[in-house]
Amino acid sequence: MKIGYIRVSTEEQNTARQEILLRDLGVDELFIDKASGKNANRPELARMMNYVRRGDTVIVESISRFARNTRDLLDLVERLTEKQVEFVSRKEAIDTTTPTGKFMLTVFAAVAELEREYILQRQREGIAIAKTQGKYTGRKPRPLPDNFERVVARWRAGEITAVEAMRQTELKANTFYRRCAQTSLALNASNPYNANTSKCYRTSADISACARQMLYWNFTESAIDNPAVHQSRIQQKLVRL
Repeated sequence: MKIGYIRVSTEEQNTARQEILLRDLGVDELFIDKASGKNANRPELARMMNYVRRGDTVIVESISRFARNTRDLLDLVERLTEKQVEFVSRKEAIDTTTPTGKFMLTVFAAVAELEREYILQRQREGIAIAKTQGKYTGRKPRPLPDNFERVVARWRAGEITAVEAMRQTELKANTFYRRCAQTSLALNASNPYNANTSKCYRTSADISACARQMLYWNFTESAIDNPAVHQSRIQQKLVRL
């Protein structure tokens, strides 16, 4: 089955031109969005993605009607490919049913990666300049969950594992350990950090160093629950702080 997708940016814009083109291409079903293409959160697009089945072909007038940036385009086409659905864009001559079309899509993938690297490079350069000017303060820390201190206290007392504490606080491992250090909620006496890192909490730089060390050791649940196994290595690392 041939599935047509049409998008215009506003309710006032006319879809007739795109409809005629896609009907001439023999589409069996049309999905029409009247919304911005800045992201993929469009009701008819979502409905179409759920509607298509193996062997179908999605046809658009141009890729700008389907996605406004390369990354969204590749993500959407990948989802179609996973469902064994082909993709055709008339204007750019992209047709994933042909070797040339698949090659063109690969080119778009390379361009998307290059765009991402340029963005990251500019971001790093901007941060470096802001730091030299004393203007960079980093991202604001995420507010701690209301149950953070209570859960960490239970963890320190050995009542729950680290993994369970992270689940209850909905924090990832790196964030969990860093916030423990920043709030001076160090690990309990059975954990070698508690006795050996109190001196680390004097400055923000020291806190960051301790947090980095915590992440470096890549704690697992077994490491937390059996700290004696890692005691020697951890103490050696702490000396270097």
